[in-house]
Amino acid sequence: MKRIIFFTLVSSWFCSDLAGASSYDIEPVIRNGPIAIVGGMLIDGNEGLPIHDSVIVVEGDRIIDAGTRVDVEIPPNANIIDAHGYTVMPGLVEMHAHLMLVGHGKYSEYLPRYEKRVSEIMTISAKVLLKHGVTTARDMGAPLKESIELRDAIKKGQKVGPSLFVSGPFISRSDNGLPHYFQLIAKDADEARTHARTLIAAGVDLLKPWGQPTPEMLKAVVEEAHQAGIHVAAHGGDYRDIKADIDAGVDSIEHMGAIGDEEFPSDSLRIMAESRVYYTPTLMVDNVYDITRDFPARLDTPLLKSYLPEDIYRDVRGSLDYFSRLTYFSGSKREIYTFPKKLMQLYRAGIPILVGTDSGTPMNFHHESTWREMDLMVRYGMSPMHVISSATSLPARLLSRQRRGDGGPSTNQFGTIEPGKLADIIVVDGNPLEHMSALKNLVYVVKNGIEYR
Repeated sequence: MKRIIFFTLVSSWFCSDLAGASSYDIEPVIRNGPIAIVGGMLIDGNEGLPIHDSVIVVEGDRIIDAGTRVDVEIPPNANIIDAHGYTVMPGLVEMHAHLMLVGHGKYSEYLPRYEKRVSEIMTISAKVLLKHGVTTARDMGAPLKESIELRDAIKKGQKVGPSLFVSGPFISRSDNGLPHYFQLIAKDADEARTHARTLIAAGVDLLKPWGQPTPEMLKAVVEEAHQAGIHVAAHGGDYRDIKADIDAGVDSIEHMGAIGDEEFPSDSLRIMAESRVYYTPTLMVDNVYDITRDFPARLDTPLLKSYLPEDIYRDVRGSLDYFSRLTYFSGSKREIYTFPKKLMQLYRAGIPILVGTDSGTPMNFHHESTWREMDLMVRYGMSPMHVISSATSLPARLLSRQRRGDGGPSTNQFGTIEPGKLADIIVVDGNPLEHMSALKNLVYVVKNGIEYR
C-alpha cells in the first residue's frame, strides 16, 4: 500500500509541477514484496574487500540481509534485480550542493532573474542528482521557504530527489552582492545568534556562516546549532579562518582553503586532526575550469539541455560563451595546482574527507559533479576504496550527529550496505575501483527501498 500511495503522489507531481519543463524524468518501479539485488560485486562502504556474487535483500525501506549468495537466503516472493557483471554500492552522498544553481556563469544576473522560479529550479536539480546516483545531499545555501518545502516534499514522497539536509540562507557578515533571499546579514554576534535561532525555528538541518564572520559570530552560531542538535558548516579560507572555525567548534570546513599557499602548515594539520572536524575540499569548484578548457564541448552536452527548461538552458549556455573571462575563475587558474599536495596532507593526517562539489556553481553541473570529484580524489592519490567511503559512510557519520527531541545522538541510518540500514543502493555498469568514471554508468538507483530506472 505504501508503494502504491508513493507512486500516485509521484505520478500526480510529474503531471503538474514540471509538466513541459523537462524530458528528463526518473520513474519509480512499483513492486509488491521484497527486492533482491543478485549477482553483483558488492562494495558495502565499510572499506573491506568487495563481496563477489552478492545478494542484498530489501524489504520496505530497509536492507534486511546482505552477503554472498551462499550466505543469504533469497525470499521466494522476491523481485529480482539482476546485477551480474555490475557493481553494487551505497547511494552517493553529495555534501556540498546548491540546488538553486545550475551552472550559470554570472550570479549577478542569474539570482535576481530567477527569484520567482526557485522552487521549479530546485525541484529539477533534486531529480537530476537522484538520477545520477546521489541518494542524500546537503543543500548549502538557498532560500529558506523553498529549501524546507522541497526537503519535506521529498520526504513525504510528493517529489523525487535525494534525502536533503538544508541550511537555508547563509548567515553573513556582509552582503557580498547576493540577493536578500540568499543570506541573512549580521553585523555582530548578537545578530548572528538571532538569525541562527530564526533558521533553527524554521526547521533547517544545519547552519552555514559565511562572508568572513568574526570568531564571536562563529561561536554564537555554533552554540545555537549544537544546542538545537544540528551541525555547522563553515568556509575554509586562510589558516586563520580554519583555526577560528575549529576554535568555534564547527563540524565541517568547506573548500580547500589556505589560499595561495602550496601546503598546509603542520600546526594547522595538527589542530584539524585533533578536532572532530570533517573537511569537504570541493575540488570541482576550481578544477571545472581546466576540465572545460581541455574539452569545451562538454558545455554543449545534450544532457544539460534535456533537463533544463529551454529558456534557462539558453541563458546558462550563453553565460558560458567566454568562460575564460569570468571573474569567478580568476583564482582557479593559479590555485588548483596546490590542491593535490594539500589533499594528500589531509588524507595522510587522517582528517575525515567528504565528497562535496559545490555543484550548481559556474560550469559545475549536477549531473556529473559528484563522480568527477571522486575521480579527482583518486588522481590526486587517495585510494579508490577510501574515496567511496568519503561519498558514503563518512558523510553518514557526520549527518548522523543530528539530534532532535530527546537530545541524544541519532543512529547511523545510511551510508553502508548492511542489515538494518536504509536501502539507498546504486548499481553501476563497471568497476569504480578501477575507474571512478564508471559511476556515470548507472543501471539502477534504489532510495529508501524504492527502485528507480
